[in-house]
Amino acid sequence: MFKMKLPPLAQREGPSLDLGKWLSDFFLRYGLILTLILVSLFFSLRTETFSSLDNILDILRAVSILTIVALGITFSVVVRGFDVSVGAVTGLAVILSTALMVIWQVPWYLAVLICLAVGALVGLLNAFLIIRLRIPDLLATLGVLYLVQGLQMSITKGDAVYKGMTNPWSPTRAIAEGAIHPDFLRFGQGFVFASEGFRGIPIPVLIMLGVAIIAFVFLELTRYGRIFYAVGGNSEAARLSGIDVDKVRTIAYVISAVLATVGGLVLAARIGSGAVKSGDPYLLDGVAATFFGFAVLNARRANVIGTVLGAVFVGVMLNGLTMLNIAWYVQDVIKGLVLIVSLGLSYYTTRR
Repeated sequence: MFKMKLPPLAQREGPSLDLGKWLSDFFLRYGLILTLILVSLFFSLRTETFSSLDNILDILRAVSILTIVALGITFSVVVRGFDVSVGAVTGLAVILSTALMVIWQVPWYLAVLICLAVGALVGLLNAFLIIRLRIPDLLATLGVLYLVQGLQMSITKGDAVYKGMTNPWSPTRAIAEGAIHPDFLRFGQGFVFASEGFRGIPIPVLIMLGVAIIAFVFLELTRYGRIFYAVGGNSEAARLSGIDVDKVRTIAYVISAVLATVGGLVLAARIGSGAVKSGDPYLLDGVAATFFGFAVLNARRANVIGTVLGAVFVGVMLNGLTMLNIAWYVQDVIKGLVLIVSLGLSYYTTRR
């Protein structure tokens, strides 16, 4: 009996399958970017000033510190590590830099260099615990987190740093005679390229862009960046190919701590004082911004562009919700839900 031979399913439903594949690829690559655009459009329609140039620059200034800290986390994640001590290191830079100027009257540029050196030492300590003592990344950096928090509290014996404070190390409890130098404050409060009717570009935004560009060029356009990704992709294969894996991971943790220190210095210059544990909130938001990068442009790995977009997304959400007078305790719920939905759709599409 004659039997009709039907074409395969893929051939019979070619147009619909092609459209489904195109939509899947589109949302996989641009889903989170589209979410950011839609959220920004929503806030622009609900508030008059959200899309103004001044507010956009305010958002970028607000996320500048977060972006710098998150880029440090990105370096540790690239080599398949995880640094949770960055928030404490940021807070240490805030307290140490201001205390050096106010309590011990150290010149501001020397205070900056001392803070950067201390940050590098913290990175080396993380690397030593992880690489030499074989402590898991999360546990080692968690221990360093508590250690650094204790150190920043010990610098001032638990006090905040501000002009006219009581010197905690003075036997007579004398007033500290130093002050935070105006040149230092410019890094957090200053503007450049100001003109009539335009207040200028905030200096923290330029610092953020500079750090992001350097990190992008290093990781994406240089041989050393490919080595970092090779170590994160398969450390044993990288070792067999002649790469010094331990050295690369050490450098990654030092960069992470140094960038957290840079973020702390900008934060200290912005608030003009040394608040205790002021860097702690940047840990969770920095982690969220870093893991955004995995789903941006179908990268499926930590990357600079994704981290920057993740930080901007966090800033847009917080700024827009504040303008809508949403209670502060509800903002994290909304931000978390949008993040979960965006990442969930992206990773679901990846599995499909």
